[in-house]
Amino acid sequence: MTIALIAAGVVLAILTAWWLWSRRSPPASPIVRDAPVVAADALGGGPAGTRTALGGRLSAVFSRGPTPESWNDLEDALLAADVGVAATAAIVGRIRSASPGGAGELRAALREELLAVFAGRDRSLHLTGSPAVIVVVGVNGSGKTTTIAKLGALLERSGRSALLGAGDTFRAAAAEQLAAWAGRLGLEVVSGQPGADPASVAFDAFSAARARGKGVVVVDTAGRLHSKRNLMEELGKVIRVLQREAGGVDEVLLVLDGTSGQNALIQARVFTEVVGVTGLVISKLDGTARGGIAVAVEYELGLPVKYLGVGEGADDLLPFEAQAFVDALLGG
Repeated sequence: MTIALIAAGVVLAILTAWWLWSRRSPPASPIVRDAPVVAADALGGGPAGTRTALGGRLSAVFSRGPTPESWNDLEDALLAADVGVAATAAIVGRIRSASPGGAGELRAALREELLAVFAGRDRSLHLTGSPAVIVVVGVNGSGKTTTIAKLGALLERSGRSALLGAGDTFRAAAAEQLAAWAGRLGLEVVSGQPGADPASVAFDAFSAARARGKGVVVVDTAGRLHSKRNLMEELGKVIRVLQREAGGVDEVLLVLDGTSGQNALIQARVFTEVVGVTGLVISKLDGTARGGIAVAVEYELGLPVKYLGVGEGADDLLPFEAQAFVDALLGG
């Protein structure tokens, strides 16, 4: 009887331990640990020890310090994080030339080189018109429409009244999506009929903003495939109409999906050629983005990243801060 009770107690203890173990939070898988920049990490505000895609790959490199194998591993890590071939070659080449003496010096040299890519660029919005004009461009699915709503809210919080122009008249429900966001945020919107000329909607939005005494008009545009020249040229028409009516366009912001890898670099090149992009917004840095595309675009095109989209909330459009961003890329 005693043996039976002991056995039953052992079984009960085993079952209890198993139940408690099964209820605990599962350990992060390598994919989760190496997950890219999340909302807090994009500003360097993530919990201690959070590892980004680049930071996770670099941990082994830093632990060894400078060795012949380290340089190949460093290149592989940067390329995997979407830093790009040109920027990666230049960064690794300069670090090798500096001959860092150990793991700490290697990490410090990499941080310095990444910061140098972002140095010396004006990331502020230049809004001098009355009203000032911001045109937002990007391909479908980049997060452009939600970025516009968040930008309008940010402008309002900074003391500049904003009006949104729903110039994406081709994508189904684009105007409705922008209007829904605006309703939540207390912003005004000017829309056109489905299929209307985007340039005419932009004109109406500017006219309404001027008549209502708004400080800024933010114009949405149809998400153009950067490979379709005729579609891209329609964006040029929107810019020309606004330049004629307003005397100039203050900012042309390109929204790049942070998950799109090196394709984002191609988009940035073509949009800049067609409409003269003045700054970038990199969206979706709360998901599977690796973040390094910011390095690639700034290094190769000299375009300043002005904002990061780090979530779905109205406040999740954040000014780009180079030091916090680089530290997040390196894993804190």
